[in-house]
Amino acid sequence: MTYKDEFMKPYQFANGLRLQNKIVMAPVTMQSSFFDGTVSDDEVRFYQMRSGVGMIIVEVANINEAGKGFEGELSVADDRFIPGLRKIASAIHSKGSKAILQIFDAGRKTTRKILRGTQPRSASAVAPHRDLQNIPRELTNTEIKQIIADFGSATLRAIKANFDGVEIHGANTYLIQQFFSPHSNQRNDQWGGSVYQRMNFAKAVIAEVRRVADKKASNNFLIGYRFSPEELSKPGITMDDTLKLVDVLSNEPIDYLHSSMGNRKRTSLLEKTNHETLNSRILKTIRGRKPLIEVGNILSPQDANEALQDGASLVAMGRELIREPNWIEKVKIHDEKSIRYTLSPADMNLLGLPGGLQRELRTGFLNAMNFTDQETSDFLDKFGQMEGFGG
Repeated sequence: MTYKDEFMKPYQFANGLRLQNKIVMAPVTMQSSFFDGTVSDDEVRFYQMRSGVGMIIVEVANINEAGKGFEGELSVADDRFIPGLRKIASAIHSKGSKAILQIFDAGRKTTRKILRGTQPRSASAVAPHRDLQNIPRELTNTEIKQIIADFGSATLRAIKANFDGVEIHGANTYLIQQFFSPHSNQRNDQWGGSVYQRMNFAKAVIAEVRRVADKKASNNFLIGYRFSPEELSKPGITMDDTLKLVDVLSNEPIDYLHSSMGNRKRTSLLEKTNHETLNSRILKTIRGRKPLIEVGNILSPQDANEALQDGASLVAMGRELIREPNWIEKVKIHDEKSIRYTLSPADMNLLGLPGGLQRELRTGFLNAMNFTDQETSDFLDKFGQMEGFGG
């Protein structure tokens, strides 16, 4: 059996939803929506160009105004966003991909400036290490219940926009992770306390999303959950905490788990003497109860095949599908030699990269994107107004 025989095979979830192959596009933060969260035509084009993989997970969409995490962010907080989101779903469906909308609340991972003067809020009034002056206020029990309801409302809008599922974003230090973390959650009510009590918010969100999906969607509507394995904060989420979480989630009414890592082969940042990969430990805990999507430095067909051989059900690519929107098509026609593993600044418009994403790649992800000419990229950072690179 060749590598193409494996990851090019269809995949069917337990609920019956069938993917045409086992390649997933990981959520890409494009920062390219309009100021109010409305979908832009650039975003629609970006997703249409990458249709053909099994499933595309669309970047985070905030479920309420107070949950906005950055400028240029998608929103699913109101019915007025449904027509634009429907355009994205249609673009993803154009070559047979399934469309999944990632839904979230940023919690304290935002600023007063982004929220137009409103103080961020979180599980507890504890500032993040990266911004000690940005102290959030503690959410009331009434507000927590409203946020849970907002996740349900966002799910209904995703259904109306013709998405095939939603991914609950419990990773990357956003609000759901803030409730799970002993650093950001110092409550002593039903939403805080022991490691299992700190899961209550995530479980309540899952229950509400499932309730809405069961009532309003088809039987094969997907519900996924993304998580981050560790935090460097002290106290923070440890791998032992995460394995407990994964064990609980494996019995929850969700359809898949998605580990958020920059390298799928990463070992623990905290347990220096443990050299087993985090995903291997996660898979042992899941024990086949849920599919696991692995992401992180999966670039080539060989990488994808290796991840599947190691136990992943599906493999997700982010950076690689930014560089190479025709990855799956090139594999199909045996043209793997032409797959891009580097990115020329001159090709960013050709590849359908929206302006906000271009700016992000030239700054925060400059090295990770394997630009062909670092000096050219630095030049474009300074002179982004040039024709073809203005965003």
